[in-house]
Amino acid sequence: MHPMVKPALRRAWRNLQYVQFGATPAHAVVLGPVDTTTGSLLGMFDGTRGLALLREEARALGLPDGRMEALVDRLADAGLLDDAAVGDPAADALRKEDGALDRLRADLASLSVVHREPGGAIRRLAARRSMRVQVRGAGRVGASVAALLSASGVGRVEVLDGECVEPWDVAPGGLAAEAVGERRDAAARRLVSRAAPGGRAPRGAPRGGRGLGQTVGRAAGSEPGLSLVVVAPRDGLAAYAPDPRPADDWVATGTPHLYAGVVEATGVVGPLVLPGGTACARCLDFERADRDPAWPRMLAQWRSGRQSRVPACDLGLATAVAGLTAAHALAFLDGDLPASTGARWETSLPLLDWRSERIAPHADCTCGAAGGREGVRTSDDGPEQATMAG
Repeated sequence: MHPMVKPALRRAWRNLQYVQFGATPAHAVVLGPVDTTTGSLLGMFDGTRGLALLREEARALGLPDGRMEALVDRLADAGLLDDAAVGDPAADALRKEDGALDRLRADLASLSVVHREPGGAIRRLAARRSMRVQVRGAGRVGASVAALLSASGVGRVEVLDGECVEPWDVAPGGLAAEAVGERRDAAARRLVSRAAPGGRAPRGAPRGGRGLGQTVGRAAGSEPGLSLVVVAPRDGLAAYAPDPRPADDWVATGTPHLYAGVVEATGVVGPLVLPGGTACARCLDFERADRDPAWPRMLAQWRSGRQSRVPACDLGLATAVAGLTAAHALAFLDGDLPASTGARWETSLPLLDWRSERIAPHADCTCGAAGGREGVRTSDDGPEQATMAG
């Protein structure tokens, strides 16, 4: 182990005895009391020294035996310690991949803030390389989501869409103007390939637990299963009021899926459906019909009626939706339950105030979520306090 105080967290002394790591309440930690000599040793936790050398440095500073080990334990317990030389085959492979880690260093720094355990950041970043995500839709939202996931290190990002790229599909970070007239799936494949930081993970690469590469629907020797499906249709109505029929297979196979899109002047992210655990598209249908008996009749007209060839999809709104969707997808792939789990986030022009709505599993739905247990999310309101003998 080569201990390193997480460099992504800004450091500031609150007074002569207490030091704060991190500026924002969500991840800030106050450590102390810390005397001057221990503070000097703390400055040596930069990832360049192993435990044996740090032990020698502590003795040279006149610190009693065991003080260095106690400091390591305190830093680890507080979530402030990283391991610059974590031994993990997937992490080692990522380090050796030419240019990939340099592209992902900002993502690695962010993951180190979010995940407390030493080495947790590089392990999660490496685990992304073995994941397979499918994005359904290559409009302004879907294509950008696919590019963001690929650029964030997801090993296989597939985009499903038909027809050809239209001029109004073009977006910075999405399909390029040069792709107009080409098949959307082919243009999206090139986009995903260009965005990828280095080579792809090999097909059939080993996978870990849920959120660290687990996939579903995979038999021995078959196509790797899907870690996540992102449903981002060009017609945003299909994200705002998703048709439950295409999702039946995902529910049956336990494939997580996340809805996102722009309908008229409203952006939608969620729900993230965990089959058997959170409300599905059919639950949403039932719930809306309970609230508004006219909803099924209107929805049938909207789905079957003639639609405008050009959707109302503001570029800034679409980009915001794509960014939030990709962030929620990555949080899930990294092992967390984002705020869209069993909930939908919406924002509308021109005020753009995000609001959320919980979607409860419906008792009449056959998905089984009504009898399941939903994930629990937690949050912090202020800096964590970490006490340490001086």
